[in-house]
Amino acid sequence: MVLGDGEMQEGSNWEAAMTAPHYELAGITAVVDRNRLQQGARTEETKRLDPFAPKWESFGWEVREIDGHNYGELLDAFAPSTTGKPVAVIANTIKGKGVSFMENGVEWHHKVPSAAQADAAIKELAA
Repeated sequence: MVLGDGEMQEGSNWEAAMTAPHYELAGITAVVDRNRLQQGARTEETKRLDPFAPKWESFGWEVREIDGHNYGELLDAFAPSTTGKPVAVIANTIKGKGVSFMENGVEWHHKVPSAAQADAAIKELAA
């Protein structure tokens, strides 16, 4: 399952997080995009999630915290559980990484770029 960190402020996600270890579902992997942004604000301004990894561990998950932009770390993170627990991958990312006017900007969580902005972003990413 893939989750955004902003939605981890909701109870139903934590109910699901409790269910997987309860039923010993070691084959489940949850990936959380930990970009620290949600629509309208930074996650920690809305509701603190940190300490994030220890929360998952306390719910009975094997936690792997990675650089979500590193393909090697991502591939390694999908290895089977080594503990017999479900796996929570906390993928630390930067929204808009590599595009100067988008990087880490909360407005780009929901904003659509104009054609000119899209062209500029493609040029920056290709450089």
